[in-house]
Amino acid sequence: MQAATLQLHAVRIALHGRVLIGALDAGVEPGECLTLMGPSGCGKSTLLNFLAGTLDPVFDAQGSIAIGGTDVTTLPPEQRGFGILFQDDLLFPHLSVGGNLAFALPAAVRPRALRQARIEAALGDAGLIGFADRDPATLSGGQRARVALMRTLLAAPRALLLDEPFNKLDAQLRDEFRDFVFRHARDFGLPTLMVTHDAADAQAAGGRILQLEQEQ
Repeated sequence: MQAATLQLHAVRIALHGRVLIGALDAGVEPGECLTLMGPSGCGKSTLLNFLAGTLDPVFDAQGSIAIGGTDVTTLPPEQRGFGILFQDDLLFPHLSVGGNLAFALPAAVRPRALRQARIEAALGDAGLIGFADRDPATLSGGQRARVALMRTLLAAPRALLLDEPFNKLDAQLRDEFRDFVFRHARDFGLPTLMVTHDAADAQAAGGRILQLEQEQ
């Protein structure tokens, strides 16, 4: 898939008349990570929800979102092209590791042998060869996090949203998974927008930092 730029233009989000995000313009190049920081309640995760198309209608949102020059502002979430990683890995407990990865593959990826090859390649990339039949509950936190990222990437997103995905990992795993995520974002040429409270996350991302302030 061709690398694309993520562009936000005149994004404004308010709740009951209180402005959370005001007149935000930002561009994120392929492989770049833009980090959003700021106090709780300033609208960081709300902005990600707006981008993903999952913002509660109680919010008043304006502005436009484009990926690769295509306006996706009014498209349903599944058509926008965003991959998302949250604090929780959100693996499906009723599916095996391989089943979780297969769930993400676009229907156009066929025949079955090609789908299986994609899954095996993802497991190899994550250092989890032979784990396809494992129950996700038997994996460590770091292993689950890697599976969650590979599942996101197998869906062939055009941009990546990170909503504090490193928060629940211990210090060593956090460093390892940060490197894993940002390396893959660069390798896949994904414009990435990350929300975090941790300055170390922003430093590891190596990109620009946008400090959001609490609007009055």
